[in-house]
Amino acid sequence: MSDLLVIHGVNLSLLGEREREIYGRSTLKEIDRKIREISEKLGMSVEIFQTNHEGAIIDRMIECSNKAKVIILNPGAFTHYSYAIRDCVSGVGVPTIEVHLSNIYSREPFRQSSVVAPVCLGQISGFGADSYILAVKMAKKIIDGR
Repeated sequence: MSDLLVIHGVNLSLLGEREREIYGRSTLKEIDRKIREISEKLGMSVEIFQTNHEGAIIDRMIECSNKAKVIILNPGAFTHYSYAIRDCVSGVGVPTIEVHLSNIYSREPFRQSSVVAPVCLGQISGFGADSYILAVKMAKKIIDGR
């Protein structure tokens, strides 16, 4: 059983290359390393998964629903329209934290809404790669019941 399941969604494999002025220079590999380091420091086991496919996100959440204690989810562009991911977050019953590197509320109008957020425990956005670190720290508090 992993304490934490981190899911990186669509196009996050392009981090460090894609729109650096918005998403920063950190690669996904670097972010994953930071997630593993802080998780280990906090005494949590972590599984990290990236896909560009909506169904794969849903499949992984369902597979891990009886294993993970908290899910950290960055759905990427699926944030704005995937009712299937929203329904899965709601259905699996695992506390979920939605994460975004950029502040989605300061971007284009279509990016300023999340269909996933209402069924998540909370959302962290706008802090670049540190959004994930903040989410890991909050996951630890959730797991510890604080």
